[in-house]
Amino acid sequence: MSFLPLREVPLPKATESLYDEWLGRLDAELDQPDCDRNELCRRVLTELLHPELARRGPDEWTRTERMLLAQTDPRNVTLEPEYYREIDTEKYARVKPLLWLWEGFDRSSLGENVELGVRFRRILARRIFKRCGTNFKAFHQVKFSFGYNLEVGDNVVVHRHVLLDDRGGIEIGDGSSVSDYANVYSHTHDIVDGRIVYMPRTVIGDGVRITYHATILAGTHVADDSMVGACSILTRDTEPHWIYVGSPARKTKEKDPDERAAKRPPSPDPLADPPAGD
Repeated sequence: MSFLPLREVPLPKATESLYDEWLGRLDAELDQPDCDRNELCRRVLTELLHPELARRGPDEWTRTERMLLAQTDPRNVTLEPEYYREIDTEKYARVKPLLWLWEGFDRSSLGENVELGVRFRRILARRIFKRCGTNFKAFHQVKFSFGYNLEVGDNVVVHRHVLLDDRGGIEIGDGSSVSDYANVYSHTHDIVDGRIVYMPRTVIGDGVRITYHATILAGTHVADDSMVGACSILTRDTEPHWIYVGSPARKTKEKDPDERAAKRPPSPDPLADPPAGD
């Protein structure tokens, strides 16, 4: 069995400088107390998605082109969470432009660029989430409900096409990963009247692996170092170090204590945050 930590992928120096400058300006603008996040989102998405229209004047735009450009401004769109009764409108007003910018970036030709995308989403996550630790990595097409009810520890990885429904709150502990096409929920509906909504907090502990296409139902606590197998549906709390598989997921195997004790220390992450002071 091969030990295969991530490898470094070098970029041309000119490209590194270009990315650093573009991301640095975005980060600095968001740091300004008077930053208009809606206007920033509108400007960036216009440049990313419709650069040819940005170079023309409004008098030259067709009605359809005006419609396209209107979608770059989050003030012109409504998103599903805005219809939820329990929304905190003040908190959501601050994060909505960043969520819309995140989604627009992912729809652009830049969205699947791993180096640029991880760094871009990290800048936004730190301003969207209730808490975001160091070295957070999100790949493309990750979806949230509110965003502001999400707490993420250090060294957390969220892979492609994941749904994090944080209506009732989600906590993800240090060193945990959520694999492609997984769903994590923190709300559920009454079986008789769907307008009755329960919103228990969902907790994913430290060192957890939620694997491909798995579903974590609202209110469950995924204990430290446990694992939920591919395509499984977790309906109850797990125990530390155990693997859960099936629908509903049941514990099937405990991770070997000797293997856990002999586990190699963390290897360098080529996509980690730069050291403080750099």
